[in-house]
Amino acid sequence: MSLGQQLAPHLPFLRRYGRALTGSQAQGDRYVRATLEAIVAAPDQFPRDVDPRLGLYRTFQAIWNSANFDEVESNEPAEEQEAVARARLSRMTPLSRQALLLTAMEGFTPEDAAYLIEVEPSEVDSLVAEALAEIEKQTRARVLIIEDEPIIAMDIESIVRDLGHEVTGVAVTRDEAVALAMEDRPGLVLADIQLADDSSGIDAVKDILAEFNVPVIFITAFPERLLTGERPEPTFLITKPFQRSTVKAAISQALFFDETTVPA
Repeated sequence: MSLGQQLAPHLPFLRRYGRALTGSQAQGDRYVRATLEAIVAAPDQFPRDVDPRLGLYRTFQAIWNSANFDEVESNEPAEEQEAVARARLSRMTPLSRQALLLTAMEGFTPEDAAYLIEVEPSEVDSLVAEALAEIEKQTRARVLIIEDEPIIAMDIESIVRDLGHEVTGVAVTRDEAVALAMEDRPGLVLADIQLADDSSGIDAVKDILAEFNVPVIFITAFPERLLTGERPEPTFLITKPFQRSTVKAAISQALFFDETTVPA
């Protein structure tokens, strides 16, 4: 199997990581594109002593540490979301956010995350704790949950409340989700794709976003329906079955980039 074939299955998830790290799909994709260009230009330098996915992320990290696309694109006006992110990023060490995303969202072990960000494995847990503490200090929100499976909805609601956020409601259909959002505007939406009456969580989110902007996290057993590369993709996508730590990390990150969240 060629190197390209080995790396292809991991690219949608690297793009997810890039978007979460930068707060911008376009910005994240620039880093992913630069990563692939570096691999094509110097395939002999690709790490061969580790798993291909680990080598791919290690190459991305090297590009992230050496490139500065903000300077390259400084003549372009920053989106409001990116401006919020930059202000909050200035209050957090980059390593702590990377450690959080790599472990809680991308599923790397602390040892692998340590390899990727070039720190001692013993440092990763403290970096993750530091990131979560700083994000939670900066953000509070009211959350709408769109989920038709009662046990999963209860679990998500528990996670949201544990983080100090308020739940505005739990919807099980597209129409109910839109009605709840219009009645009590949320600051964050957590949405499944397949809903109780065979309606679509994707359509529910589109209807809500047509009325007002709000960060969205999709939690689904069907990630391939969203990670297509053919249309704007969600920055935050969690695959079922999920770990509670993954949901917590995604919520914290999504709110980190939203101007409506309230500093604690």
